[in-house]
Amino acid sequence: MATDEASAEPRLFPDDGDAWVPRPVLTTAPLKGPLTYLAPPHLPPGTLLEAPLGGRSVTGVLWDDAAADPDVPLAKLKPIGAVLAAPPLPEGLRRLIDWTAGYCLAPPGAVLRMALPRAALAPAPKRTLYRLAATPPDGMRMTPARKRLLAALADAPALPGLEAARIGGVGQGVVKGLADAGALEAIVIAGDPPPDALEGRSAPGLSREQAAGAARLRDRVRAGAFSVDLLDGVTGSGKTVVYLEAVAAALSAGRQSLCLLPEIALTDQWLDRFRGQFGAAPVVWHSELGAAERRRAWRAVADGSARVVVGARSALFLPFRDLGLIVVDEEHDGAFKQDDGVRYHGRDLAVVRGRIEAAAVILASATPSLETLANVERGRYGRIVLPERHGAAETPPVTLIDLRRTPPERGRWIAPPLVEAVDQTLAAGEQILLFLNRRGYAPLTLCRACGARMECPSCSAWLVEHRLQGRLICHHCGHSARLPETCEACGAEGQFAASGPGVERVAEEARERWPDAAVEIASSDTLQGPEALRDFTRRMAAGAIDIAVGTQVLAKGHHFPGLTLVGVVDGDLGLGGGDLRAGERTFQLLTQAAGRAGRAEAPGRAMVQTHQPEHPVMQALEASDRDAFVAAESAARKLARLPPYGRLAAVIVSGRDPAATERQARLLARAAPTFKDARILGPAPAPLAQLRGRWRWRLLLMAGRSADVQAILTEWLGAVKLTDGVTAQIDVDPYSFL
Repeated sequence: MATDEASAEPRLFPDDGDAWVPRPVLTTAPLKGPLTYLAPPHLPPGTLLEAPLGGRSVTGVLWDDAAADPDVPLAKLKPIGAVLAAPPLPEGLRRLIDWTAGYCLAPPGAVLRMALPRAALAPAPKRTLYRLAATPPDGMRMTPARKRLLAALADAPALPGLEAARIGGVGQGVVKGLADAGALEAIVIAGDPPPDALEGRSAPGLSREQAAGAARLRDRVRAGAFSVDLLDGVTGSGKTVVYLEAVAAALSAGRQSLCLLPEIALTDQWLDRFRGQFGAAPVVWHSELGAAERRRAWRAVADGSARVVVGARSALFLPFRDLGLIVVDEEHDGAFKQDDGVRYHGRDLAVVRGRIEAAAVILASATPSLETLANVERGRYGRIVLPERHGAAETPPVTLIDLRRTPPERGRWIAPPLVEAVDQTLAAGEQILLFLNRRGYAPLTLCRACGARMECPSCSAWLVEHRLQGRLICHHCGHSARLPETCEACGAEGQFAASGPGVERVAEEARERWPDAAVEIASSDTLQGPEALRDFTRRMAAGAIDIAVGTQVLAKGHHFPGLTLVGVVDGDLGLGGGDLRAGERTFQLLTQAAGRAGRAEAPGRAMVQTHQPEHPVMQALEASDRDAFVAAESAARKLARLPPYGRLAAVIVSGRDPAATERQARLLARAAPTFKDARILGPAPAPLAQLRGRWRWRLLLMAGRSADVQAILTEWLGAVKLTDGVTAQIDVDPYSFL
């Protein structure tokens, strides 16, 4: 049996006689920067290795030599351990890690950990391939199946057993039998098969606006220089088709492309469209991948065989060899902001990596963020506009339903005008989306006898009833419990009542009103995993579902030809809470939801139930006047010096003891020095005062656009040492104010 084995196991660096010298190594430990070790002088920066640290061995990367500490005595330096048989981290990724750590004020090791998933460093499994033996054995028993297989493999390269059996039209036992008899040679190799080959094809049938936009983006990619363009097109205008032309240009230029999507939920139809144009699927990267898939993807990116990657925000930390294009689809989406661990925004980091890699960056959206629009206004970004839907489809009109004048029946949630519209749509054989961005059955469960509310024991949040699961669940920490029979506050039995609607409750009403319609729920609770979502979207596109009751999982990116009516059950849901982006987010989400209607030949319409039809967001939706909304929202932000016309940074102080946490937060506030063009607000209890068992206080730094927020935070927080188990987390450019 032949062997062609490239081991991925750690290997000790051979002793070649060179004197080892001090070299900086960044480890995955959450430290302030690289540590200095003794290492061979000719090992290139980016080499992956193991290093001793505190009595254990940790993964590290040989960093750029300028980061070495010249003041550490040689006698105190430890030598590195094994060098890992893995591709080195390229310079562009190392620079991105340094930039992210500095901007987000995060430990560089914590950022490095995002770029070195454990699965990527695992050794590749051994694979057995089969090919015809150079010298066929004499006297071997032949059968029709064996003859077929040998004929099929006559001009074929070495193939896995399953593939060899497939092309020969035989079972795998025939392959094994011929190998045992010596007619086939088994070759054992270590490593993964390369990704499918892609063809850099252009899409036919582009409209005049699409063709012009595609030409400009192709020129950006061919220039081989850093650029940023906003691809600003109404829902259904074909933005994906246009930016895929830039992907084709990158393929033709031999450079890699990265397409970022805000959620896994958007990948299925996107992948179908991609395969249709390029003949094969790209490499996929997201949190739902198994360990083997993550290893294959990471190494294919590192060796350059992954020409196109589609993924979530974490794909920004993949080791691209030659990244020529980054696309951020739905660039406005809040899912690009990571709120745990290293707190970064994927859209902004995409622009940074584009600058580092000399790559073209495309930000695509029907409802661009104010940050992106401000950069267009300042001339930092270009702009490509697609003002109309592609083909015969027209942008759906939006009608407001004033719930103060035409409320639903008591105990119901769908108002009479929307009920009538659903009746008409079903009669026409078309599909409906009832949109409510609230999971579960009801957001609040209370006791009728005393008014007590079911709350999470670890968070300052109500428990949400999920009737399909028979549980009360906290959407912040995941705490789950069955509904008790008696109230702990007053002892009353059987007095608990659900208050308010979630998608399960709206679906219940829809099934009662339209018993002959196929009603299904689409939320992260019911569509768990890519396969469940893939099945739902295919059945929806095929017309097997009449009424979809969905959360934001269906509000963006999907194309359902038969969907002509979108009914928003609670348009006011996101307008409260004191979030500076509440109006912007609500406008974006409802515009995206309404944009699911009428994307094919049949015209569509959207209806929004609201108690505040006079609100600027609702008025802009009804008038389809995004520019008016953006102008009003921008003026208000400028007046208040809020982003994108000012800078914010949040400091979240948390601890197990509520009194100690408050005391440390106030100590931190008193220690704040006076800064030019900046002021510090707080401390104040966080809206979620308790989260996962930790009490939380917030302080907010407000500063002008030119202020060095990182320097201010470093000086301020560096002067205070928190005690009593209390910690402080920094969120530069916060998106969540909970």
